[in-house]
Amino acid sequence: MKILVCISHVPDTTAKIIFTPDNKEFVSQGVTFIINPYDEIALARAIELTDGGKGTVTAINIGDISTEPTIRKALAIGATDAIRVNAAPRDGYFVAAQIAQIAKQNNYDIILCGRESSDHNGASVPSMIAEMLGVPAISSAKKLDVEGTNANLEREIEGGKEMVSTSFPFVAGASEGMAEPKIPNMRGIMSARTKPLTVVEPVDAPELSKIVSYDKPVSRSSVKMIAQEDAGKLWDMIREEKKII
Repeated sequence: MKILVCISHVPDTTAKIIFTPDNKEFVSQGVTFIINPYDEIALARAIELTDGGKGTVTAINIGDISTEPTIRKALAIGATDAIRVNAAPRDGYFVAAQIAQIAKQNNYDIILCGRESSDHNGASVPSMIAEMLGVPAISSAKKLDVEGTNANLEREIEGGKEMVSTSFPFVAGASEGMAEPKIPNMRGIMSARTKPLTVVEPVDAPELSKIVSYDKPVSRSSVKMIAQEDAGKLWDMIREEKKII
């Protein structure tokens, strides 16, 4: 069984987010980057499925050389080898096109992604990869079990759960519950230094979208207290300040 796990290089979820004065670019200086948390879940499940010589796990990342420490962490956690496509991940379509190209060349049985990345939250890459490959896509999967060349997945939907069965190959977006993220041990950290990390150049892909600018959410205003005897003022405040009524 061959599994490809897509790894995003994202800012630590506790990092302070700053943009350039013109709001055109994210300032990455001084920011710690990590494996996207949902991708870590996908990686952990892939390693569990191939444990004991049942297959291989290849981690793939779209990024420049600065992403290699993140890729090496994926190798330390337990990935067999890794691929870095030497390009900035300009949008979801571009990323999906690069991953689909690698998948076509290597005939993976399963392609796992996180359900979304924690920086852009687009949740579009898994479905686009599947469309490009012409294979099934299962989004926000909370469980994944394999029987031979078939897989059973569970998705959480409004008001219940959805059980999905499919044959290889397929693409799935991992959500909470599929597996517990793994912490690399010393042996894994040492072996990661010598595991194969192949760098390939990107394929052409049309630029269908681009980021025009960034902005932060509006800061919450302070709480205004109204005396009990002045409760009637609340309606004036809602109408005049918040423009709700």
